[in-house]
Amino acid sequence: MFQNLVKSSDSCGYTFSLLFLSASISCLLTVSMEENQIPPSQEMQSLSVNSSDPNSNPASSSSSSFQLTAEERFRIVRSVGEECIQEDELFNLLSKKPQPICYDGFEPSGRMHIAQGVMKTINVNQLTSAGCKVKIWIADWFAQLNNKMGGDLKKIQTVGRYFIEIWKAVGMDLEGDKVEFLWSSEEINSRASEYWPLVMDIARRNKLPRIMRCVQIMGRSEQDELSAAQILYPCMQCADIFFLKVLAIIVMELARFAASQADICQLGMDQRKVNVLAREYCDDIKRKNKPIILSHHMLPGLQQGHEKMSKSDPSSSIFMEDEEAEVNVKIKKAYCPPNIVEGNPCLDYIKYIIFPWFNEFKVERSAEHGGEKIFKSFEEVVTEYKSGELHPGDLKPAIARALNKILQPVRDHFNNDANAKDLLKRVKGYRVTR
Repeated sequence: MFQNLVKSSDSCGYTFSLLFLSASISCLLTVSMEENQIPPSQEMQSLSVNSSDPNSNPASSSSSSFQLTAEERFRIVRSVGEECIQEDELFNLLSKKPQPICYDGFEPSGRMHIAQGVMKTINVNQLTSAGCKVKIWIADWFAQLNNKMGGDLKKIQTVGRYFIEIWKAVGMDLEGDKVEFLWSSEEINSRASEYWPLVMDIARRNKLPRIMRCVQIMGRSEQDELSAAQILYPCMQCADIFFLKVLAIIVMELARFAASQADICQLGMDQRKVNVLAREYCDDIKRKNKPIILSHHMLPGLQQGHEKMSKSDPSSSIFMEDEEAEVNVKIKKAYCPPNIVEGNPCLDYIKYIIFPWFNEFKVERSAEHGGEKIFKSFEEVVTEYKSGELHPGDLKPAIARALNKILQPVRDHFNNDANAKDLLKRVKGYRVTR
């Protein structure tokens, strides 16, 4: 059905877009929580976690951004992204704005793997150490649109609270107001008169094929049979970028804002297309200050050919509450060909998790096999691995030891905190839907 629509005339595509947008928005605006359901933000406030000493987490942002030069702030923020659009805009922003707004978001869609847990914590702590404020969008309505947890909003919000518990336990620096968690259902409902006209304007200015190219952000392809809700999704995510600056006010027409949008879109490379759509929208409305795109690396799965870690394959993912023995087995079975660096997920773990966390990589082995060695740079690891001096049999146990050290505070929290334990039990009991 949608393939035919894409091939139809622009006017047909435009008419269809308006029809499904009007219907979808009308339905969404009438959504209300059941009387006996506690709003997710209130439940989130009731979560109890023992705050960890920031000094115990090497990835914690402890330095004061006010002591940093613009060049130093740029170096820190730029290091978070595999790609930056555009670097000159980023430097100019950091030179002029003491606390830029960074937008990140996630669908609560099941158990959290290490890329979502540890990598996000590392990235957020880097950004806040450079003086940024990070707004994390808990996209519960988006998960419902994308049929996660079977479209059950209560389950989706339970998963969202479980995610926040993990980030607190692993060491995300939440001191002061550096990081703000916002539930999409609450924020959109509270400011519907701002949000939906923005969504509609983005939809009105884009043809259906352009929106279809963005469905990758949901883990979909243009060839999939998509629901109307899933085509609405990219327009809404694009709108989020402009909506997340709380002071943004629409005056007379959508091209004139009283304040800026989120300054930096800090999401994965898989979200790139919708972030580019936001920049294109700025061109359409003649807006000079575009959101800067800072796209982080996508950690691969542990098995050969798995370009992106997916929770749908437990053997290829390490979950944040996996027991030590589970981590050991998964790393032992991971794809790790001798002397080969390209496409080797184990080397990716060292580069993007272990070095940013510990600033070193420690290999323990017998004297006859080279003895203990502490690598101070990833390049050292690559050189020895390529030459064969560092064997997978020594590399893998070292990776497992480092990961288990990072994950132990999370395990402790979910074992010792009754509320966290209950959340995990419920999340594990849910069936993950695509």
